[in-house]
Amino acid sequence: MQAITINDVLDARERISRVVRRTPLIRSSTFSEWSGFEVFLKAENLQKTGSFKIRGASNKVMSIAPHEGQRGVVTGSSGNHGQAVACVAARFGYGATVVMPEGGSPVKAASIKGYGANLVYCGKTSQERLSFAEKLAKESGGAFIHPYDDPLVMAGQGTAGLEIIEDLDDASVILVPTGGCGLISGIAVAVKEKRPNVKIFGVEPAGSNSTGLSFKNGKRTALDRIETAADGIRTTIPGELTFPLVQKYVDGMIEVTEGEILYAQRVLLERCKLLAEPTGAVALAAILSGALARLAKSGKAVALLSGGNVAMQELAEYLLRAGPNG
Repeated sequence: MQAITINDVLDARERISRVVRRTPLIRSSTFSEWSGFEVFLKAENLQKTGSFKIRGASNKVMSIAPHEGQRGVVTGSSGNHGQAVACVAARFGYGATVVMPEGGSPVKAASIKGYGANLVYCGKTSQERLSFAEKLAKESGGAFIHPYDDPLVMAGQGTAGLEIIEDLDDASVILVPTGGCGLISGIAVAVKEKRPNVKIFGVEPAGSNSTGLSFKNGKRTALDRIETAADGIRTTIPGELTFPLVQKYVDGMIEVTEGEILYAQRVLLERCKLLAEPTGAVALAAILSGALARLAKSGKAVALLSGGNVAMQELAEYLLRAGPNG
């Protein structure tokens, strides 16, 4: 039996409707002209806490029994999931502890603290921080919230897919940034069960391509090393629950270079006045680089902008690094 079904995503939408925003789907005439596709941007960078992560976090936190929530919640995160958990926990009066990687995004760390959560640093990899977060949860009796490999989190993320196909019922392709696969697995279930002809592609940086390798190998494959500015998808291996759904529903994986990611980030800001962190620009990079055109015919393509949490100093560095055309 698969981890989630379309009914789980529909239940999640009803549960979280008073917490999350329905984000806009924005057509870009410029990117459409450049790419040969009719390009739409699902602006999850305008979501509460600045990323899609509040969808899954709210579905999980709101499903915890109040007496359990009073013992607190604990999670590991590169930043966006931690912000989301901290935000929702504060809304319901629960204490929260977030484990971030050493050297993690300062703007995301500041936001987590701003929501009143306890912030702890551990290691560099996703597995190091998640293992430590689980340990803290066991010691404190708090509820551990996995950032992606949890059915309630996956179903919550899938609500973004429902919005896309409702706002654009003739969408041809949806491109999703991919790390642990919580987002793409939820979206894939929601979309493919409603619109099986819509193509879904995951997009990864070339320096953090664990899902692409796993997809190619037919089994979960871990990376020894990750190098990318897209900190939201620095994941060494896709999830145990999420990856089977990727295998079942996702049509393919696309890799993009650092230059292509930072170029997409820059032109999003220049042309659409939308601020995305590097992770948030990954899906658009697959369109502007021509990678999508090698896999799909022209049509209506949706790039999901997963988040917009980036420090201004980092943004200045990224804009300087972005080449004239990726």
